[in-house]
Amino acid sequence: MPLRRLYDWVLSWAESPHGSWALFLLALVEASFFPIPPDVLLLALALAQPSRSFCFAMLATSGSVLGGLLGYAIGALLWGSLAGLFFAYVPGLTEEKFGTVQLWFQEYEFWTIFVAGFTPIPYKVFTITAGVMGVNLPVFVFASILSRGLRFCIEAVLLWRWGAQMKAVIDRYFNLLTLVGTALIVLVYVAYKLLK
Repeated sequence: MPLRRLYDWVLSWAESPHGSWALFLLALVEASFFPIPPDVLLLALALAQPSRSFCFAMLATSGSVLGGLLGYAIGALLWGSLAGLFFAYVPGLTEEKFGTVQLWFQEYEFWTIFVAGFTPIPYKVFTITAGVMGVNLPVFVFASILSRGLRFCIEAVLLWRWGAQMKAVIDRYFNLLTLVGTALIVLVYVAYKLLK
């Protein structure tokens, strides 16, 4: 149950006067190596202070993009000497997943980062792989800002408007909601390409 204790510890920051900074730091480290997503703390903070929901979303986005750059740097500069440690200790990062992500990057740089940033799949796998692959840095940053910003702002809007009711829905159906949202984005993109 160490992951559950870690989850509870993250949530405890929602009651702290330093909750905003904890959210920023959580988003930063989650994008490169930490197992608990920042959404947990973002939802708790936004529920407690709905008027600051958008501020929290921007903090989470900023921290996540900077953390993504940290993951990118790890991949670009340190991967050769740290790969074994990451495969052994970073939840969600396996050699098989890493190889699959490399193939995706070869075909779809922007969309790979966008989908990873928007959905609940481990973003850190993609940030590190982007660095290893030498993905175009402006493309990486733009896709990260867009996807993480969209994800966190949607959560903020929902909590700002519907509060506790929406938190229960998000907590219960988070994975399904983000996958449906991603599928809609992909469908719009495919329709656009077909009609063009």
